[in-house]
Amino acid sequence: MLNSLSGRFLILTIIFVMLAEVLIFVPSVARFREDYLLARLERAQIASLALLADDAMMLDEALEDELLENAGVLNVVLRRDEVSQLILTVERIPPVAGYYDLRDPGALTLMMDAMARLWEPQDQVIRVMGNPVRQAGLLIEVTLPTRPLREAMLDYGLNILLLSAVISVITASMLFFAVQRVIVMPIKRVVASMRAYSEAPDDARRIIDPSARLTELRDAEVTLQSLQTQLTASLKQRERLAQLGEAVAKISHDLRNILTVATLLADRMEASDDPAVQRSAPKLISSLSRAVNLCEGTLAFGRAEEPPPALTRIDLAALIEDVVDHERLAAGDEAVRLATKVPAGLIARCDPEQLYRVLGNLMRNARQAILATGQVGAITVAAGEGEDGWWITVCDTGPGLPKKALDHLFTPFQGGARKGGTGLGLAIAAELIRGHGGKLELQETGTGGTCFRICLPDSGPNAAL
Repeated sequence: MLNSLSGRFLILTIIFVMLAEVLIFVPSVARFREDYLLARLERAQIASLALLADDAMMLDEALEDELLENAGVLNVVLRRDEVSQLILTVERIPPVAGYYDLRDPGALTLMMDAMARLWEPQDQVIRVMGNPVRQAGLLIEVTLPTRPLREAMLDYGLNILLLSAVISVITASMLFFAVQRVIVMPIKRVVASMRAYSEAPDDARRIIDPSARLTELRDAEVTLQSLQTQLTASLKQRERLAQLGEAVAKISHDLRNILTVATLLADRMEASDDPAVQRSAPKLISSLSRAVNLCEGTLAFGRAEEPPPALTRIDLAALIEDVVDHERLAAGDEAVRLATKVPAGLIARCDPEQLYRVLGNLMRNARQAILATGQVGAITVAAGEGEDGWWITVCDTGPGLPKKALDHLFTPFQGGARKGGTGLGLAIAAELIRGHGGKLELQETGTGGTCFRICLPDSGPNAAL
């Protein structure tokens, strides 16, 4: 109850209503005190006028006490014609504890005096001054005890607090049921729709149908409907792609085995004495190799995900030299020069196996691009350390990337830069670098060559390794 929206709204409503009533309580009690004292002044004036009506101004002592008791005061002093005259008084008056002038009191003064009286439980005697009613003199002063005043103020204050509590409960209850009806129930309906949808997100019948009348809730329902519609469509597409991917993986696996056998047979054909066979065999082997690479790349990309990188501190210069040496062996006598610009002893934090695959892929793509031109070219691998981590560049002097490759550079099966390419190499390389928390980006490309840049961050939970 207390943790619910309506429950907390109920409690807050009661608190704020009570706070408002407390703010009303102080001036109300101050006004009550002022009226109480003014009433005592008026009664005292009436009593004094009764005495003044007697020419001899000699009343019976019992009658005088009765007048004072009815007025609620101990004595009455009336100033007329610049002369103060003690009209009525008891025999013995205790010491006066305070003086209060009600002729032109300020609101703040009245409230402070009222609160001070409530906090003072001791019975005291105070003197109060005010203007006589109907200009029956210049000033009237009375002396009275504070106990009756304080008791009357407490009774009045308790009545106000009790009334405030009743008003708070009634108001909070009405607001509680209003909030339940107008806000909580529509929210619960939205939550119920979300739960039903989460149980079967592929069921389009469970998509919410906006029905709220409140603008904000309806906007939320419309947004949720759009989100659920997009998610359902995405799930259906993913399901179809998963089924297609499973079928392609099976076909690629079987086709790779078939092509491997065909490649072995093509190798034997190279030993044939038939000139036509000798001319056709290299092209056949090349085509079969591309087909096998396509199957292997498809199977590698079709795995659920690459394993997370095993980050460790390695000698980056040694790793790059190892990759370059491997490419030199693969290039043989081909007209591609390989060079490195890496500071000796450069230490970086990465997964050596995954970074080896990325660099090997980039250098292989660069070498094949240069060979496709039939001209001499060069590949340069450079590396260094910056403020935020390490950088590696692989630049070549090839012909640059075609527009098709630029439009879908890191998209699987679409970003191939050469004829017969699958585009999987760059997609897998970018995925491996993202696993390091870094990025692989095309720095520049054109007729003067292409340059890729790898950024490896020196931050993260394993940065201290």
